[in-house]
Amino acid sequence: MGEFELIAQFFTRPQHPLGPGVELGIGDDCALLAPTPGMRLAISSDMLVQGRHFFADVDPRSLGHKALAVNLSDLAACGARPLAFTLALALPQADAAWLKAFAEGMFALADQHGCALIGGDTTQGPLNICITVFGEVPPGQALLRSGAQVGDDVYVSGTVGDAHVALQVLLGHVTLDDATFAKARQRLEQPTPRVALGQALRGIATAAADVSDGLVGDLGHILKQSGVGATLRAQDAMQLLAACAVSTGATGQFASKNASFISPELHLQSVLAGGDDYELVFTASPANCAAVQAAALASGTPVHCIGQIEAAPGLRVVDSAGQPVAQGVKAFDHFAPHKG
Repeated sequence: MGEFELIAQFFTRPQHPLGPGVELGIGDDCALLAPTPGMRLAISSDMLVQGRHFFADVDPRSLGHKALAVNLSDLAACGARPLAFTLALALPQADAAWLKAFAEGMFALADQHGCALIGGDTTQGPLNICITVFGEVPPGQALLRSGAQVGDDVYVSGTVGDAHVALQVLLGHVTLDDATFAKARQRLEQPTPRVALGQALRGIATAAADVSDGLVGDLGHILKQSGVGATLRAQDAMQLLAACAVSTGATGQFASKNASFISPELHLQSVLAGGDDYELVFTASPANCAAVQAAALASGTPVHCIGQIEAAPGLRVVDSAGQPVAQGVKAFDHFAPHKG
């Protein structure tokens, strides 16, 4: 199968509408975008490399989903509405069954968000997936990392830590029952980009980032860009691991359950620094607490307040008595030695 046959068979959708904001898609040297007049373009790229970001035997349908999800998560963190994306794909070989499943997983998520594939490139080589996504956001309403203010509350959407626990199971470091592992593995391989929540938080959140490399690391980006510090409550953060919690209400508040299947150290490491969650960490004034909860309800996404922004630089994690915990917990670094 040649390159152009591959593109035509698996990635060209002639009967599928491109959607608003896209004038020309696949077939020419360039695509043409026509964003809504007055809007600002939001653009982000992410790369997934076999052996670094996913296992060789991962389900290709799940991989197609995740490849796009990690990019849509960046748009969510900016408060942007998705428009379109490009795909650059290096393949060891043109495996028709693999390509069909990969494309189906990718397009299923793309269709959920009205995001059209408008171009890209394919070549032979080690499996490598690079997507660039395009979105739009009204002027002055983009969620940035630089707006956190002293006194703001720190929130996290959904659950965090489950993807890291699933990774530890796959690496043979820990054992879970089948049902719990299946749920955790779905969080690792098919994350949910919080696009609707990001848009609902425009004008409410003061700063935001997506949780891709670990909660402490990605919140740390907000603190650095905003010139502030923060204190997180470990007791509240620990409830964010879905495998160790049950929902107790429509707002998504959680009550603790027995977490004996993993050590307390792994529990804390997974929540604070596990990565691959693709949730949103954001800040908002306490005066906007009701508005945050309304945005969460409107987007169907639970949110949890786990700390406050402070003037003193740095990030502190404390227990219920105010004593520091989690010293030495570090977020994922792509150029650090990979230990799984």
